[in-house]
Amino acid sequence: MEKAGTRKFAVLLCADESEHMKQAYGGYLKVFMGLLGEEDETWHVYRAMHGELPCMADVHTYDGFVITGSCSDAHGDDRWINDLVSFLRSLDSMKKKVLGVCFGHQILSRALGGKTGRAMKGWDIGVTCIHFSPSAIKLLSSLHIPSRLPVIECHRDEVWQPPPDAEVMACSEKTGVEMFRYGDHMMGIQGHPEYNKDILRHLLDRLLQRNLIQACQAETAKASLEAQEPDLEAWKRLCRGFLTGQLSW
Repeated sequence: MEKAGTRKFAVLLCADESEHMKQAYGGYLKVFMGLLGEEDETWHVYRAMHGELPCMADVHTYDGFVITGSCSDAHGDDRWINDLVSFLRSLDSMKKKVLGVCFGHQILSRALGGKTGRAMKGWDIGVTCIHFSPSAIKLLSSLHIPSRLPVIECHRDEVWQPPPDAEVMACSEKTGVEMFRYGDHMMGIQGHPEYNKDILRHLLDRLLQRNLIQACQAETAKASLEAQEPDLEAWKRLCRGFLTGQLSW
């Protein structure tokens, strides 16, 4: 039973969950709730990859939506991807809060008129330090977000060109659009603020087994995990602040 007056959010799941993710963490919904959720909130999951999306009659009951990562390409033409693009455009017209992570960042950019594709510099896997723009530093100052912020990354696609009228908030050595915002209601993050080191290590093993990355790439990624820590608390403040309207745009 949902309590009247409490916040309500939906996770749009764009990947199949591994057995490790389900057994160790209870699935991606629990992982995102661990980063973003608070007591007395309601969180639902929709398996967008399998055609599940909230019906439009229910959309108004949600305070925000989170789009997860995926093994699929945001520039792909699968039916579920096209359906998700259409759904995100509807959310934009309703000015609903939407946070996109990794694939979610890319598909959100596509839905809003940006361009995505294979990353110019190849895979980015491991802990990466992103650099905020001067305007983003000012915007995030109330949340005490540092100007350089480590985050776990795992992607071979990227946003080539952000949507018209979007603001690029951060970049990194490999990726020109690490974060963007569109108005005050949509934000994309290329990294995985919800990941911890254990999740990435198991993902690296899966990528190796599927021959999607080389052993040397996995070793470099593992070395980066030892070199620096992702700032999970800062990412929690940032993402939570965005979803709950704590930022002064």
